[in-house]
Amino acid sequence: MAAVWAGVVILVILVIVVLAAALKVVAQYERGVILRLGRFVGIREPGLRIIIPFIDRMWKVDTRIVTMDVPAQEVITRDNVTIKVDAVVYLRVINADAAVLKVADYVRATSLISQTTLRSVLGQSELDEILSHRDELNAQLQRIVDEQTDPWGVKVSTVEIKDVQLPEGMQRAMAAQAEAERDRRAKVVHADGEYQASEKLAQAASVLAKQPAALQLRYLGTLKEIATERTNMVVFPIPIDLFSAFLGRGSEPRK
Repeated sequence: MAAVWAGVVILVILVIVVLAAALKVVAQYERGVILRLGRFVGIREPGLRIIIPFIDRMWKVDTRIVTMDVPAQEVITRDNVTIKVDAVVYLRVINADAAVLKVADYVRATSLISQTTLRSVLGQSELDEILSHRDELNAQLQRIVDEQTDPWGVKVSTVEIKDVQLPEGMQRAMAAQAEAERDRRAKVVHADGEYQASEKLAQAASVLAKQPAALQLRYLGTLKEIATERTNMVVFPIPIDLFSAFLGRGSEPRK
């Protein structure tokens, strides 16, 4: 009787082990790649899946977007400036069987491709292009890396340059250049203002020269402004034209 119970227990354990090996759960964001005796036989979609125990082997591949940091790379630009640049890569698996069968570790392989591509592309660009045309460089990096990873079933959607570290001497030189540029713009704006003001003054002088009455009105307005000020002494300007009549009479010869 004891042998019978022992056999039943062993049988139950074997059934549990076989079921555990045969039943697989594939999550919604995963795909199951099945190899039967080392040969690819298909992909299992999300859900509860049954495989042949000890004959089939399943690799679960995550199809969600993966964010991968590219370590800082030391790059010599085309204008011989040494900089350090790091980046971030967004990728996802679109072909699960290729990601398992054609590359051992698609994340590490994509990281190495991204590093070499980053050094190559930025090494062909000047420093000003890297600082001011980053969107174009990001698009170029994404296109090149995506072409390299496409046979692996990996889609690289975005490559973004995160930080550009400049040498301290270059940072000081760029700061001095920016300050000089700001001073130049300020002087240009000031000179332009002076030029416009001189044009307006010249126009005003031309109008006053043609219309003496306007000059008299301006004179009366100035007197009104002076009269409102509370001062102990008032300077009363008198145009020389007021004395012209008297001067003219005084210079007439007596008969």
